[in-house]
Amino acid sequence: MKRLSKNRIFGGWHERYSHQSTSTQTEMVFAIYLPPQIGEGQKVPVLYFLSGLTCTDENFSTKAGAQQYAAKYGLALVIPDTSPRGKEVADDEAYDLGQGAGFYLNASQAPWAEHYRMYDYIVDELPKLIEAHFPVTEERSIFGHSMGGHGALQIALKNPNRYASVSAFAPIVNPIDVPWGKKAFTAYLGEDKTAWAAYDSVQLLGHAQNVCPVLIDQGLSDSFYPEQLQPEIFEEKAEKKGIPICLNLREGYDHSYYFIASFVEQHIVFHAKYLGLL
Repeated sequence: MKRLSKNRIFGGWHERYSHQSTSTQTEMVFAIYLPPQIGEGQKVPVLYFLSGLTCTDENFSTKAGAQQYAAKYGLALVIPDTSPRGKEVADDEAYDLGQGAGFYLNASQAPWAEHYRMYDYIVDELPKLIEAHFPVTEERSIFGHSMGGHGALQIALKNPNRYASVSAFAPIVNPIDVPWGKKAFTAYLGEDKTAWAAYDSVQLLGHAQNVCPVLIDQGLSDSFYPEQLQPEIFEEKAEKKGIPICLNLREGYDHSYYFIASFVEQHIVFHAKYLGLL
């Protein structure tokens, strides 16, 4: 790994690193916030944040104000990039496909399959790297925003023993039925919708046997809410299965980081509880 930057914040350290990924076969960048508790010689659990379309690790790091709450409750934050990047990596002129729009899946179609393996990167490679090089435990939770909310939910549903809890801001819960998901899944996974279902949270919830605690926040003034997001569909499926989730519909809030910053402490408290910190 190569350290790109290190900044003192709220008594801890926010650091950025690059490394050569075996999953994506590219150089990947991630950020990690290490809270002040590690200076006391203890290891801390990890909360992973998955960002949305067009973002890098820096959007959440600089806009959400999350480090102060990670410091308060004693957990590390890990913020990966949203896709592989580089001149050799396939891309598209649109903002919702290609670099910046990895959708946290393993692509199977050309030209995407060579590098777009963000599912393997998030689930396997990155946690092993973090746990090998930083003073953290193997306890972890995951959350995300929009495309990253989709990533967090489907990853947690498929790996219930890996994560203590999952939460999301304005997630794409049923990508197989909305424009963002249809476009991305057709490109990355092909026309076979059985392959799509493996990355669709509503479909995964339908046959899930073990689900970790779930929290979702959705702004009612979010312009993407009616067509692209629709978290009530996820809530309805959970209720039919008798799976408790918490869905908060927030009057007046939109899709931006102003929304995330308003409720990020509540999400961190939620995860701190299930990570055994409260």
